[in-house]
Order: sequence, then C-alpha cells, then structure tokens
Amino acid sequence: SRQPSHPQLEAFIKHMSKGSAAQMDGSLSSLPRYPSHSFCEMGELTQTGVVQHLRNGQLLREIYIKKHKLLLSDWTAKQLYLETTGKSRTLQSALALLYTFLPDFDWKKINMRHQWSTIFCSGSCDCPMRNHYLEEEQRRQYSLRVKNSDLEKIYVDMAKIVGIPTRQLRASNPIDSLLCYFCHNASFPCTKTGCISMEHFKVIKRHQLDDERERQEKKLYFLYALLATHPLLNQTVNRLQRIAEGKKEEVFVLYSAHDVTLSPVLSALGITEARFPRFAARLVFELWQDGKRPKEHFIRILYNGADVTFKTSFCKDYYKRSSKPMCPLEKFVTFVKRDMFLVFNSTSYYGACHRRPL
Repeated sequence: SRQPSHPQLEAFIKHMSKGSAAQMDGSLSSLPRYPSHSFCEMGELTQTGVVQHLRNGQLLREIYIKKHKLLLSDWTAKQLYLETTGKSRTLQSALALLYTFLPDFDWKKINMRHQWSTIFCSGSCDCPMRNHYLEEEQRRQYSLRVKNSDLEKIYVDMAKIVGIPTRQLRASNPIDSLLCYFCHNASFPCTKTGCISMEHFKVIKRHQLDDERERQEKKLYFLYALLATHPLLNQTVNRLQRIAEGKKEEVFVLYSAHDVTLSPVLSALGITEARFPRFAARLVFELWQDGKRPKEHFIRILYNGADVTFKTSFCKDYYKRSSKPMCPLEKFVTFVKRDMFLVFNSTSYYGACHRRPL
C-alpha cells in the first residue's frame, strides 16, 4: 500500500520469493531479493528504488525487446551476462530491472556473478597510481570543505542536532543521507536539540556544486577515473570487438553498481556535463552494424536515455567531420587501448599504474 507503486510491483514481489532456482555467486545467494523491512534500513534499496528500476527495465524492454527483438521469448542464460557488487541494494536493483526487461523472467536462466570491487576492476585491481590520485582528490575535497565557513557553521549546527562530533560529520560529507530524505519527500530528522532543515540542505548542496566545478578544474579526479575505469572499459571493448568479429557472445550485459562506479566512468569518457549520478541512473553502450557495409560497426552511448556519444572525448571531433549519427567502434577501441594512457606518458595500463608522475 506504500507509494510509489507500479503495475508490476505486486507480481515482482511474489516472484522474488521463488528465487531458489537462480545461480548466484558466493554470498549473493544469502541476500534478500527485494526490500521487505517495514522500516528503511541503512544502505538498503527502498520501494521508490524498486519502482525506479521496474521503470528502467520497462523503458529498455520497449526499445531492445519490442522494437529491436534483442531477446526472443526462447532466450537462454548464455545470452545474458549479469554482475553485481555484494550489496543487497545492487542485487535488488538488478532483479527489479530484469523482471520488467526480460521477455519472460525465469529464475533458472538467471546467473548472477559477484563483483567484490565497486570499480569492477576484477583481476586488474593492482594500480598504485590510481590510489595515489584518489588520495590526492580526497585531500582536495576535504580542504575545500574546511575552507567553506558557511558549510562549517552548518556542520556545527547539524552535529549538535544529531549528537555527534563536528569532525565526524565533516569527514562523512552527509549529502548522501540528506538526498535520501529529499528524494523520498520525507521530513529531515528532528531531535530534542532541533531539526535538520532545508537551509542546511541548501548550503551542503551549494558546496557540492562548487566541489564539482573545482574537481573538473584540478583534474585529479579525472586522472583517478582513467585508471579506475580502464579494466571495466577494456572488458567492454573486448566484448564489443568479439561480437563485431561474429563470435557468439552475450546479447545483453548488466552491471549493477554504485554512484562511485558510474561517476568515474562518465569522467573518463569525457562527459564533463554529467553531474553526480542520480538514484537509478543508467549508462548504456550500444553496438550497431552498418546494413550496407556489414564489416563497419558503430557505438552509441546513452546516459539516462539521452544520447551522449558525441560528448565523449574520443568522438567529439568525429561528429564535426561526419554526417553519421554514431561513433565508429574503432574510435572507442583506440581510446581504451591507447589514448587513456597518453596523459600518464605511458602506453599501457600497467605502465600508467606504476609510473610515478613527473
């Protein structure tokens, strides 16, 4: 009876209780398949989140299933590649999306892989320079917070209200927690000492926008993003190349991840206009084939349904010179295999990860 709802919400909940036939890596099998607590728990998906992903699946189904016939009613488990981090909210997000996306949701065909890293680096996670740039970026963020006197006053006030030390609140950067209240149209918390108000939220949000501007200027996050996302982008490129060569591959790939996964991917691709990811954000890579020249392949990149292909660093110039509405696959391949490392004066991921900056 709680809001928001969805025409398939009730059927989804019933279906989730029958999930024993699914194959799930390791600890994933012990996670709840949908949020069922009467009160929201820390770090859990909410009913709003479930509904957002049911809608995401519906939108993708309209285009890829109904229009382009990507999967037919007799689809097989081999046509899907599914991967999620070990948090209940990412597993639940993936299942909600798949429930409305697939032609016929069948637990026996669900094989969910577990990814232990939030940046999905799999077996290529050893990268000292990535950690170096992340630490530098975190120092920059903290320094900017400390210099903001309005923000400091708000932190002192909020810390008193919730009964924790100011330094703890400052270090935690509470924008995430406040956005949960804001996006669910719920009242901010109150205690005997007072209430968190919209004024508190406005100061913190204003600072976040300032932080995003400085982040783009200083480039530390961009350098981190290139190294953090290369393993995932490289895996994506390799899969697209194999499909272009005519090899049997998965038709639909789903990574259910976090804002700290998606944000560096957007930065690495050069999509600078993208703000910090909203709840239930989606990034889609499409592979297209030229009907008249079957050997020519193109990619299209969509962020929350908007075409951002020509906002990427590797396809901006191509757009100026060509009338074609998509980006050649080779442009993406060259970017991931070579151009991502140029700023580090290197020719490989290993070299960029282990070479100290000049």
